[in-house]
Amino acid sequence: MKRRIARFSQDEEGDWVAHLACGHRQHVRHNPPWIERPWVTTAEGRARVIGQVLACKACDEEAPANGPAPAADAPSQKTSPSSLQGTR
Repeated sequence: MKRRIARFSQDEEGDWVAHLACGHRQHVRHNPPWIERPWVTTAEGRARVIGQVLACKACDEEAPANGPAPAADAPSQKTSPSSLQGTR
């Protein structure tokens, strides 16, 4: 199903993720020659595609929506001191 792009965030490895209006997320990479998405490499390019649609396989498969994205400044296990990991 086609779903509108609502916003973008980056995952722990720095890859861009589109947050779709349906609540699912989808990586959007520029990885020539296999994937040509040069717009993903700049803030202006990403801003231009907000509101455009992507095919959402998760909707096709009737998967539940993803939970909310972590805050941009939330530490991940990759960036948290080892003394704090697993203490929750």
